[in-house]
Amino acid sequence: MGSANEVAEREQHLAFSVAGGDYALGILNVKEILQYEEVTKVPSTPRSIRGVINLRGSVVPVVDLAVKFGLPEASVTKRTCILVVEVDLGGAPTVMGLMADAVSEVIELGSDDVEEPPSFGTGVKVDYIVGMGKVGRKFVLLLDIDKVLAAEEDALVRAALQDEIRCDVAGDEPAAGFAGAAAGPAAPGP
Repeated sequence: MGSANEVAEREQHLAFSVAGGDYALGILNVKEILQYEEVTKVPSTPRSIRGVINLRGSVVPVVDLAVKFGLPEASVTKRTCILVVEVDLGGAPTVMGLMADAVSEVIELGSDDVEEPPSFGTGVKVDYIVGMGKVGRKFVLLLDIDKVLAAEEDALVRAALQDEIRCDVAGDEPAAGFAGAAAGPAAPGP
């Protein structure tokens, strides 16, 4: 009977690496994993925003987690990928991309496998960490992705939407990348 409860209490997480560190997100936040593709740079965005991608006609901002954690910008390699996640920003579900050096595996963690986050030495704001998952003899930092992305990315998404609205009203072209990335193929003219 105890083993059934243990199975029920275990949660799956996607483990990945960023700038030499091991991290994990709850698997339910991850919608898909994409091979890294060139992103469209957008002027006047926070330094942690690498740019945007066109994901089936939607504009998806891509966050460089290394920069978000105060580290140097991530280098792109063959293993670099974009984790497409859905987060809760200001009460609204929002799709965003996270740049990761590599995805390693899906791990299952029970409550006995998770320790409290340390108050020092992780290189990541303690607010971003919900715990440390024990995987064999090492740990992965379990991220609260809503908190990681909340502040500046919420402002970025709102600015992008406002920019598209202003451009539609004024008849001007939108800021480079936002509407162009989402527009897809041009409709034939009359």
